[in-house]
Amino acid sequence: MSTHGRPAMVERALRAAPAYSVPETLAATLGRAYPRVASVRVLVNDYHSRFLLPVEPLKAVAAPGADVGVKPPVDPADDPALEPIRIQGSTAGRAFVSRRRVLDPPPGDGGQDDGPVTAFVPVVSRGERLGILELVSGGAWDDAVLDELEEIGEVVGTALKVAWNHTDRYERARRRQRLTLAAELQWQLLPGHACAGDGFSLAGHLEPAYSIGGDNFDWSAEHDHLALTVTNGSGTGIQAALLTSLTVGALRNARRSGADLGEQASLANDMVHVRYGGREFTETLVMRIDLASGLVHVIDAGSPRILRMRGAEVTGIPLEQQLPLGMFPDTEYRPQRFRLEPGDRLVIVSDGVFSARSTRGEFGTKALEQATRRSRLQDSSEVPLTVIDELIEHHEGADLADDAVVVCFDWSGS
Repeated sequence: MSTHGRPAMVERALRAAPAYSVPETLAATLGRAYPRVASVRVLVNDYHSRFLLPVEPLKAVAAPGADVGVKPPVDPADDPALEPIRIQGSTAGRAFVSRRRVLDPPPGDGGQDDGPVTAFVPVVSRGERLGILELVSGGAWDDAVLDELEEIGEVVGTALKVAWNHTDRYERARRRQRLTLAAELQWQLLPGHACAGDGFSLAGHLEPAYSIGGDNFDWSAEHDHLALTVTNGSGTGIQAALLTSLTVGALRNARRSGADLGEQASLANDMVHVRYGGREFTETLVMRIDLASGLVHVIDAGSPRILRMRGAEVTGIPLEQQLPLGMFPDTEYRPQRFRLEPGDRLVIVSDGVFSARSTRGEFGTKALEQATRRSRLQDSSEVPLTVIDELIEHHEGADLADDAVVVCFDWSGS
């Protein structure tokens, strides 16, 4: 929370604004606080995390008695201000990926002396990248002002996270195409796309983003530990989404009731079996990571796999596979343990990654290990997309035949 100066003024204005009007309130407030700001846009990343999409401006309120029928969205081709910006290779994308401000033209270019300068400022909330602010000034930016704008980017991120569930405006903005109903359920089930805290960072991604069915991940960060689950639901489409929703809901219910790891898995197993009678089940990793010691308790109830990268060495974590959740009633689950060292990275994937097949054969463990190793210099937020990109390349650009989830967890030990 900002406590002083112009960032605090922005925060107060956003807190008082209706959920749907965060961009307009932000632009008006910044215009008063920073007279040199000529224009402000809020852009959010799409479900693939390949593009930044501008939040479409609010329409004027219709007069009483006027036609208020549903109007089609504006075609970006008719309004260049609504055109998506590709993240890879763009200045805006560099700010989004790095989570640092970027100027166009850059300092020392000469163009800052006599022309407009655009500042791209990341919009983040507790480690989760939501988009960027595009701010155009009539001349060069002052470093102190840019520092304030980076703080405002975090203020906007917090405001958007709160506003997101009160309006559909920002969800609409993220979509380059329509989601399937199954994908709608899966994305809304997530706690977020990334999370960071003292000593750790975490990120995950689902593909095919607009038609994902049964794969999912969930987490809860506490003061001393992180609870993490990765689920590979059986079936396809809405059937798989409903099965996964039941599994995740049952695990959350048990966890929030104070059940230990084994009880969480057993109670979720019983709920799924009561509903499906063993005909359907979910393959799930249930984990608890002690953030002080790096001790990991884990139940491997199925197919998701864990790779650990320590330095440049990538190895699989050998675990005893126990029965998937929902296969048989009254199943007891026994946690296993392994320990992290400071600097370790875990990459967790569903079978839609390591067992994926194309005309080139199976993606396999070797390709997964190579993709993980090549990500060692990247931030955890970039790793899931790096692995997914290699998987798509393995499919020669074709749509994935199976759902795929990738989660990356970094532990610094601090």
